[in-house]
Parts: sequence; structure tokens; C-alpha cells
Amino acid sequence: MSTQHKFLLDESKLPKAWYNINADMPVPPQPVLHPGTMEPVTPDFLGVLFPMNIIMQEISPERWIEIPEPVRDVYKLWRPTPMFRAVRLEKALDTPAHIYYKYEGVSPVGSHKPNTAVAQAFFNKEAGTKALTTETGAGQWGSALAMACNFFGIDLEIYMVKVSYHQKPYRRIIMQNFGAEVYASPTDRTQYGRAVLAQTPDSPGSLGMAISEAVEVAATSNGAKKYSLGSVLGHVLMHQTVIGLEALEQMDMAGEYPDVVIGCAGGGSNFAGFAYPFVWKNLTDGKRAKIVAVEPASCPTLTKGKYTFDYGDTAAMAPIVKMHTLGHTFIPPGIHAGGLRYHGMAPSVSALVDHGDIEARAVKQLETFDAAVKFSRAEGIIPAPESAHAVCVAMQEALKCKETGEKKVIAFNLSGHGHFDMMAYDAYHNGKLEDYEYPVEMVNEAMTHLPKVSM
Repeated sequence: MSTQHKFLLDESKLPKAWYNINADMPVPPQPVLHPGTMEPVTPDFLGVLFPMNIIMQEISPERWIEIPEPVRDVYKLWRPTPMFRAVRLEKALDTPAHIYYKYEGVSPVGSHKPNTAVAQAFFNKEAGTKALTTETGAGQWGSALAMACNFFGIDLEIYMVKVSYHQKPYRRIIMQNFGAEVYASPTDRTQYGRAVLAQTPDSPGSLGMAISEAVEVAATSNGAKKYSLGSVLGHVLMHQTVIGLEALEQMDMAGEYPDVVIGCAGGGSNFAGFAYPFVWKNLTDGKRAKIVAVEPASCPTLTKGKYTFDYGDTAAMAPIVKMHTLGHTFIPPGIHAGGLRYHGMAPSVSALVDHGDIEARAVKQLETFDAAVKFSRAEGIIPAPESAHAVCVAMQEALKCKETGEKKVIAFNLSGHGHFDMMAYDAYHNGKLEDYEYPVEMVNEAMTHLPKVSM
């Protein structure tokens, strides 16, 4: 086994194709339904929001989808990303476990999000799209798409969840620096936003609301604007698999293979990007890695939500998909879980959790930040609050090894740095953060608003 602590791939090892889990799903895909008719959507309906080249990726049964050369050229600004063995953390925890992390914080905007932002901007440019709309929660997706649209000469309108717009001003400035227009959602710019503000003038916003506004702007633009999504849908998760494909090579360099693979999960993209290549090995190659998706206890989509058909947004304008959901009416508390605050979860992640291929876990806010601080003091990297959820469970798994004496190999995705999340860390250090568990009663109430789907 290698004694290295840092595993670097040269550019020749940058993946030439994305991995598409559609080819290996152990359960058949569920239909995507029209929000009005409740019938399966047609490409024409989706074509209002997405260019046809992206729609074809969404439904493709092919295992490998080629990464176009212009996308790989941009990827080379930061990819392949490094993988580290967390030797100092292992020592701090006094564990026999070997802990590895893939570090996506080296991208220009500090997270995994450009892996799909660059791809989506390229495919939209190729299809003749002149302008995009999108939503963003903590701002990582918005800043990634702003950078990508700038690279490919596409205009961009971003609807940023209002509570994050005020909590994360620096991310907003990054988006504006790349030329994007950024609005605090709910806004008075859309019919839906005006309706929310009329009812709740001080609404903190939610990702579902911001999606509704971005979708409305695209859908009512007579084709002038398309919509771009940062997580949840299959093509987005697929673009992220460059992370896990590189990680497979790097684990090979390390001479080890993970017993446990961990990622944080909000909509599912960074989790799937890291974990799906390992899921592929489980499904097709006889590997037995435990795959763990970690979410906040304050937004427990996988652990308390229901696996059912629901709208992808709050205004019930986006397509209906089968997923784990807290209900599209869900408005998250103003907690510092970063972007992990979506009411739903990627349909493929949801199906794999339901089928037993992925384990879901929820962690509380204080233990998450406690783990993040311990990690930063050992490894020198301050994790984004989202990534800290994966750090927390990696440390829990390592401490279990300390109790049992097992020498397991644990690998997780450190999906971004926390340099723009200092207000959250400040609140933690000053004792102002509290644990909050989303009540089951509120989940049950939200279930009464689900679409009436007869499947």
C-alpha cells in the first residue's frame, strides 16, 4: 500500500465520458409527469425549458456519454481534482480506519458545481440558447453557472433564495462579477413571486420558490430563455460523475478500495457524482462498498420524507417526479445547512435508497459544525457546511472502527470549501447555532398537498 497522502492525476486521466446510471439501475424508471395533465411528459413540453440535446441525455439508456472537447478544455482549469488521505485526521481520532477525501473545492468557484454548469452552458450554446434562468440556494450553483455562461457568452438570470441572498453576499457578488443578474427570491418580477409576497411579505424564500420563479421566466419567454438546474435531474448527476470516476483511479493509486463511500445530499448531485461510479462497481462488479447519503436533520428528505410523486417546485409548475419529498410546500428553517435545503431528492437517488442500494442518514447542525471544525484543525481545509455533513459521518464511521478495531477504508466527497460561509462558522463559535429536527407532523401536513397521481 502507498505511503502517499496526496493522489494527483495528470490531465491525460481526465475522464473522456460521463457515467450514466440509467444503464445499470436495478429498478425500472418512473415516468415524469406533466404538472397539469398528470400524464407522462413529452419532449415538446420539456423543450420549453431545456434544449433537446440535454433532454436526450436525460432519457439516454447508454452507460457512457462522451464529454465534448470544449467542456474537457474548461474542466482542465481545475480537473482532475486531488484526493487526499486524511492522515492527520486519522491521528486526531486515534482510529485504525484509513480516511480519504476527494477535494472539489479547488474549482475556480470553490465547489463541485461547475462540473455540470460548464456542460449545460456548452450544450445550450450548441443548441442556440441566448439566455438562461436558474435558481440558487447557498449560491454555489449560481456562481458556477455564472462563470460557465460567461465562458460561453450566454446571458443569465438567477433567483437566489432570499435568506441566502442576505446570509451569503459574497456569493452574490461572485455571480455579478461574472455578469449574471441576481434577484432575492421571492421577487416581484414574476406572477408567482408577487403572489407569495402578497400572502407573506417577509417570506425567507425556499429553493422550491426560487425554482418556480426561474421556471416561470423561462416558460413565458417564448423560447428566448431556457432553464438550467443545478441538481436533481439525471443529466446533472451524470455530469458530476467525473468526480467518482477520477476517485476510482485515485483509490487504485492508493492501493486500497473503500468499504464506505459517503457524500452529503441535498438534491443529490455531488453525492451521486462521487458515489455513482462506486454504485456501478457494486451493481456490476461484485464490490460491496457501503454507500451513505447524508442530509441535515432540519431537512430530512430521505430519512423522514415520503417516496412518492411530487412537484419539483413550490408553485406546481415544474414536472412531477417520483422522489423522496418533504412536500413541495416545504419552507426550510433559516439554518446553516448551506444548499441542502431542497424539499425533494434526485429520482435516481430516491429509487436506490428505496431499493436498499444506498443508506440514508441525517445529522444535526451542531455535530456537523463540530466535525467541520475538527476536520479543519487536522487537515487545514474549512469545509462548506454542505460538505461538513459528509465529514461528520466519515468521522462517525472512523470512530466506530476505533471501538471495534476494524481497519476500514472510508472515502468521502469534500464538495467545496467554506470560505464564504464564515457567518455560519461565526454563529457556531459564538454559541448561536441550535439543533433543529424537522417535525414529522409538518411532513404529514405537507403530504396532504401532494398531486393526485393514480400510479
